[in-house]
Amino acid sequence: MINAYISGTGSYAPQNVVKNDFFQSVGSSDKWIYENLGIKERRISTGETTSDLAYKAGLEAIENAGLQPDDIDLIILATATADRLAPSCACFVQEKLQATNAVAFDISAVCSGALFATSTGVQFIKSGMYKNVLIIGADTFSNITDWSRRDSVFFGDGAGAMVLSNTTENKGFIDFSLHTDGTGKEHFTVLAGGSEQPSCKESIETGHHYFKMNGPEVYKTAIDVVPKSISKILSKNNRKVDEIKFMLPHQPSIKILKEVARRIDMPFEKVKTNMDRYANTSGGTIPIILDETLKNNQLEKGDLLLFAAVGAGWTWGTALYKW
Repeated sequence: MINAYISGTGSYAPQNVVKNDFFQSVGSSDKWIYENLGIKERRISTGETTSDLAYKAGLEAIENAGLQPDDIDLIILATATADRLAPSCACFVQEKLQATNAVAFDISAVCSGALFATSTGVQFIKSGMYKNVLIIGADTFSNITDWSRRDSVFFGDGAGAMVLSNTTENKGFIDFSLHTDGTGKEHFTVLAGGSEQPSCKESIETGHHYFKMNGPEVYKTAIDVVPKSISKILSKNNRKVDEIKFMLPHQPSIKILKEVARRIDMPFEKVKTNMDRYANTSGGTIPIILDETLKNNQLEKGDLLLFAAVGAGWTWGTALYKW
């Protein structure tokens, strides 16, 4: 049977580094941010768009896979901060890559976006429709952040990418467990800029183009739904936590990840993190941490990986992968 495996990875973040000391002016501190969120610094764009970041990560992934842009059949870009409302950010990336044979579209699931995009790409490969699919998670949350508020500490800009290719070998994606609960839509949202509240002078003056987050609800939801999704996918596939080499999760906060690990009885040293250097890059988090893990030569043939994410909507999910 045809399956999809990760044949190449790449990542990119802006060069501009913003350390925690910057946020003293909004009443936060390096000590509080690091102890509660695990963040020491983040990368902030100084003019690069989301498609710029996505293009650079995507090109690296294509080269890492030993392919050319013309070999890519499909580009799926997960982002909540597209260059424009229309056309899709994936169209911008397709043009920049000169991937002339690729179909391209966006997926919007915020911090779960890369996982949802990956599951979609896998189906196109397993059906036999496409052979090489480029998955990119990219966000520039700095463009929807109110830098006068304390919650401006959470996010950074960045992009990660992976090429999914077809294989008949005993490797690749084993299963996905994806979920949505629309009743949580108000707990992380950008109120203005859509059809519900079109852009106007009032929407700008009230700050409705910046993200709005209910931090306690994000924490409460994440530590509940993610462990349940992990238990579900492991049970369905007759796997145990101690068989997992690494969990490569979305990077919401160090406290969330530690509590998730505690609830599933996973030693925290198996949980890969990079939020100390990048903060939460939303759609970019999972492919960035995967790329770093691979570049550090920490993966061996046969390793079982667990991917996990939770995002606005609510959206959340997990995936099992055999390296």
